[in-house]
Amino acid sequence: MIVYNDTKRHFINDVKYGEIADKILSLIQSRGLNAGQEREFESWHNSMQFMRNIVDDCDIDDDVQIAIEYNIPQTSKRVDFIILGSDSDNHDNIVIVELKQWSKAEVVDNDMHYTVRTYVANDNRIVCHPSYQAYSYSRFIYNYSQYIQDNSVSLIPCAYLHNYKPEYKSALTAEIYKEWYTAAPFFVRDEVQQFSQFVKKYVTKKSANGDLLYQIEGGRIRPSKSLQDSLSEMVKGNPVFNLLDEQAVCYDMCIKTMLQCQKDRKKRTIVIQGGPGTGKSVLAVNLLMAFINRGYNSAYVTKNSAPRQAFLSLLTVNQANRLADIEHLFRSPFRLSTVPKDGYDCLIVDEAHRLVKKMYGDWTGENQVKECINASLLSIFMIDEDQAVTTKDIGSTEEIKTWCKQLDSRIVINPNTKLISQFRCNGSDAYIQFIDNILQRNEETVPMNIQELNYDFRVFDNPVEMREALRQKNAINNKARMVAGYCYDWNVKNGRGEFDIVLPDGFKAQWNLANDRIWAINPTSFEQVGCIHTAQGLEFDYVGVLIGKDLSYDKESGKILTDKTMISRDDNSSGIRTASDEVAKRLIINTYKTLLTRGQKGCYVYCEDRALADYIKIFLQP
Repeated sequence: MIVYNDTKRHFINDVKYGEIADKILSLIQSRGLNAGQEREFESWHNSMQFMRNIVDDCDIDDDVQIAIEYNIPQTSKRVDFIILGSDSDNHDNIVIVELKQWSKAEVVDNDMHYTVRTYVANDNRIVCHPSYQAYSYSRFIYNYSQYIQDNSVSLIPCAYLHNYKPEYKSALTAEIYKEWYTAAPFFVRDEVQQFSQFVKKYVTKKSANGDLLYQIEGGRIRPSKSLQDSLSEMVKGNPVFNLLDEQAVCYDMCIKTMLQCQKDRKKRTIVIQGGPGTGKSVLAVNLLMAFINRGYNSAYVTKNSAPRQAFLSLLTVNQANRLADIEHLFRSPFRLSTVPKDGYDCLIVDEAHRLVKKMYGDWTGENQVKECINASLLSIFMIDEDQAVTTKDIGSTEEIKTWCKQLDSRIVINPNTKLISQFRCNGSDAYIQFIDNILQRNEETVPMNIQELNYDFRVFDNPVEMREALRQKNAINNKARMVAGYCYDWNVKNGRGEFDIVLPDGFKAQWNLANDRIWAINPTSFEQVGCIHTAQGLEFDYVGVLIGKDLSYDKESGKILTDKTMISRDDNSSGIRTASDEVAKRLIINTYKTLLTRGQKGCYVYCEDRALADYIKIFLQP
């Protein structure tokens, strides 16, 4: 979406007469974008003075094009500053400038290649290295713009830190960031002349092809060949993404449906149902690859970031250039409301049961199910209604049907859209029934012998012993983690102490760190406990589940009990504490079923309620 777009001459005058920040704000508000807070307004006022000094050069023609806060299509990302035109050889170039007002920054960790730590928004925060940010924006624009691909327009990313003190430059030029500042050079406070020469190397006059930005904005969104090849190589070379049994049948059916959509341009929606471990996510990634390879504008969507980050890490194997190419294929439903009808050829919505009506900050949002269907010619929902874990979760087959009717999208639900075979928990569908028996999800218990399942399920009376047993499993291949429900406070996050979870026998632990987006596979994250939001949609070899006081067992009635008053007051997401008893019970049970089905080879359990632990042990008897 184009925000501010004018000639160099008019831009200089807007800055000179103090009008630039007001103009940007007015344009942003008129386009319904969530921006323009006081801090951002001040940054425009300050940074544009410095950019005026760069472009106010007699070697740059007055009619060279300037764009500010360009909203990358179908994303919430905005590019700070763009200079569009051609060089002395009449080759069209687009210089993408990421602007920062930082005065200094520091390396976070030698294993964190994308981020730095700096003081921003009144706090020391971990943020993207500015060169990586500029580079990733350029890759996204290139990978999706047919006009840029077909006309060989060059994208030149860079960053300008106009307040940055030269004595701290070494932090940004650390070896771990070399790939980024090589691809997207950055310039600091005392490098005005160097930055000016850099810009003039690529843009000195207006493009002969007219308004480049409008050519890009109005052009077709098409995945580039390099993006197709890159994603295909990542998926096909990774056994994690092999399709089995009805996954393959469902895959073929989805491909056929997409061909029908492309032929008649009629909207369709496929609802794929499947319980934990039935391969919904693996199917989703394979479909994404297939559609991208066919040149269809597609994306993988989840509300929670944990599955997206885990898949990105698995696909890229920490190869930085790969991540910059494909990370925008994995998006949240945030701001899908701004995507035009059928702006995507296909959206593949994983964990669709976690969709909500509106996310905070999504000012134009109304209902994420509606927005997914509206934004895509073909929408594919991967859903398991038994994994809804908050009162805000609205993703259901009925909700999808309602919006399909309103948006004239033919809904596809048939035997080929149901995944049954269990690929988690050692391939045992019976294990899911075993968990349903424990949680009394059905009126009658189905007889089952856990000993026959070849699955390592244990109940520990000592949480420290459970952690140590998991630690031994994790030492094999870093695929064991601890998880817990909503019972425990977030003390560390709220400055109330060093630990969040304190249990008998000296067990102490913290929740997963807020800035660790890859907790599930981070080699240093074993000691942290994952919450439902970071564990859902993921799998491990072994999972350790801490069952809090919200779930107990009554010996007299022989019933599983739930207690919504035991939910932590720090829980601002589930809504369980204020829900009706019936809804609260369903969500608590769903939460523990989800956590108890994260392990492929084993599940270790510690219960705060001793009666519950003794009750579960009965199911372990031969």
